[in-house]
Amino acid sequence: MKALVLSSSPRRDGNSAQLAQAVAEGLREAGHDADFVFAADILNGFLRDCRTCRNALGECTIDDRFETTFLQSYLPAEGFVAATPIYWYGVSAQLKAFFDRMFCNVAASSPRSARVVTQMQGKRVGLVLSSEETFPTVTAGPVHQVQEFARYTASTFVGVVHGVGNARADVPKDPSRPLERARQFGREFFERHATDYRIDTPRAGRVWG
Repeated sequence: MKALVLSSSPRRDGNSAQLAQAVAEGLREAGHDADFVFAADILNGFLRDCRTCRNALGECTIDDRFETTFLQSYLPAEGFVAATPIYWYGVSAQLKAFFDRMFCNVAASSPRSARVVTQMQGKRVGLVLSSEETFPTVTAGPVHQVQEFARYTASTFVGVVHGVGNARADVPKDPSRPLERARQFGREFFERHATDYRIDTPRAGRVWG
């Protein structure tokens, strides 16, 4: 199986970047193909008005590596793990831009829209977070956004790994051992039990058999 792990930390040694690396290592240990990408390396701009931004072929003209990463790493992957520090109780601007820029290829005005919409569905999606604060709802905003993204794309939201630290070297010191949990999350990513029941969902009387 293939997964894209995207770190939107502004620092390569930042807390969420360390957690993302651990997830990628766990995926590879389990025998999966994991592409690891820093958002800062592929994104140079935010979403614009596609009606004025496309070239004659209907393609995006923002000069960066988003399009290549989206088409060659994200779409073919069965799994996607987004890693972000929590900024003002939400995701980083880099991660938001990654989601926003997908619109260029999803919109009906894109020549590849139909194929992209099909390939965006049915993925397994994970979230990795770092924060300074420990109170339980500090993760609520990012979790809700990614959960809704997963539901909108008919994907499975597999779970969340959260580490706490102030300085960038703090996460390895978190007594809840988030780096170990992140590596285990990667190892289990494609087999991990995940449910999102509706009232009419057929289900067994026992979760674990």
